[in-house]
Amino acid sequence: MKEGYLLLIPMMLPVIVGIVLLTVKKCRDIKITNWITGSTLIVTTVIVWILLFNNDKEFLLWNLTETLPIWLKLDKLGRYFAGFTAIVWTISGFFAFQYMHHEKNPHRFFGCYLLTFGILMGLDFSGNIITFYLFYELMTIVTMPLVAHSLTKESVAASLKYLFYSLFGAFMGLLGIFLIYGFCGTQQFTPGGVLVRELVSGHETFIQIAVMVTIIGFGTKAGMFPMHGWLPTAHPVAPAPASAVLSGVITKSGVLGIIRVLYYVVGFEYVIGTWVQTVALILSLITVFMGSMMAFREKIFKKRLAYSTVSQVSYVLFGLFIMNETAMRGALLHIVFHSVIKNLLFLTAGAIIFYTGLTNVDEYDEMGKKMPGVMVCFMLCSLGLVGIPPLSGFVSKWYLATGAYGSGIGVFSWLGPIVLLISALLTAVYLLEICVKAFFSVTDKVETRKQESELCKINVSKLMLIPMIIYAALNVSLGIITSPLNSYLDKILNTLF
Repeated sequence: MKEGYLLLIPMMLPVIVGIVLLTVKKCRDIKITNWITGSTLIVTTVIVWILLFNNDKEFLLWNLTETLPIWLKLDKLGRYFAGFTAIVWTISGFFAFQYMHHEKNPHRFFGCYLLTFGILMGLDFSGNIITFYLFYELMTIVTMPLVAHSLTKESVAASLKYLFYSLFGAFMGLLGIFLIYGFCGTQQFTPGGVLVRELVSGHETFIQIAVMVTIIGFGTKAGMFPMHGWLPTAHPVAPAPASAVLSGVITKSGVLGIIRVLYYVVGFEYVIGTWVQTVALILSLITVFMGSMMAFREKIFKKRLAYSTVSQVSYVLFGLFIMNETAMRGALLHIVFHSVIKNLLFLTAGAIIFYTGLTNVDEYDEMGKKMPGVMVCFMLCSLGLVGIPPLSGFVSKWYLATGAYGSGIGVFSWLGPIVLLISALLTAVYLLEICVKAFFSVTDKVETRKQESELCKINVSKLMLIPMIIYAALNVSLGIITSPLNSYLDKILNTLF
């Protein structure tokens, strides 16, 4: 426990500064808000990464009761999630400095943005399921204002829908935790699970029901069918930087919850080969296909990206539910790769809306001439999400498909890769359609002359363009140089399989 108090710094610093931004009137000047937020993001990220290169730390925060400790522990999985969350949160936060100039009350947005950052660190540092659940609920509360930021009728309705779905999902997660709790030998997350075999004997069906309830509960935040409805409603009305992190990071908190329950509390050997695995695989594949189909049909840019998130996060869930090392590697890689790619795609949408006000993809003819840097970044990450080598999405999807094919779990060993391939083709259509319109569309010459001023190149702010370039570069570099990430994943996977 010595030096474990250091885990409090990346949790408390953003929370305290976020509260200051929300309450101190002198901080409401946009320049002061940006300076304070940027400094906090950088300092917190540096501290997180320093912690990642130290030995595992743990800290008892307090005891809810004699048997319910709020326990922080930075294990290998927590390091993985905390590391990419800090990087992504900071990059998208810097994009927001310019973007929020056309939104009211930026201090309120950045206050909640920092609060969420601190809560997410607590979520990643959670050492047991009770601590995880506490931060999980707090995360819902502090992210709701990000969705409702504009306070329009639509945004308030969307935020309430997000809240209701999240609370109901969290309730199911808590119910499953409560049902499992009495069979656990310890409260700390432990690779392989903490169930006591003697206690479980004769109650396997009961445990399986509890696990299924928990999967659906945490799957709500991950956008898994049938609890996906909040995602395509919340994303279009939230500010673009909020949509980016909701899609790229917040949805992964549900994934983290499922990983913790399946691999660190129950142990996958109690689930593999059972009806729970079958149902979970079916739900994940339905979500993959359904999300892609809905994105294919959708014309509103941000809503199309939201449906894409529904599909892509279930790629991760599919890999988790296969329950072998190769598919799990693909799932963990896709968590990071999807976060990088989807953050860029939503920031692209934000840049287009910021400068042109256009929200429908049918209006994006010649956008490549107006905003070449933005659209080149968009095209690179679109190809990455499709899974074109050597970009990052290809690597994770390759592991997912080969993991499923070699799993020996009957129909899913071939149906899974087929569904993933169909989804990739649909992804190519609904994303590359925008690229074609942006760079290769041919408009009527007379109409072009009438709109000549509109086709002039737009000077995009460096504060918005540089974060997008960084994401595009990460998409390329992570696809080409995957060995460092794979080496770290070996440490996680060797403890689970």
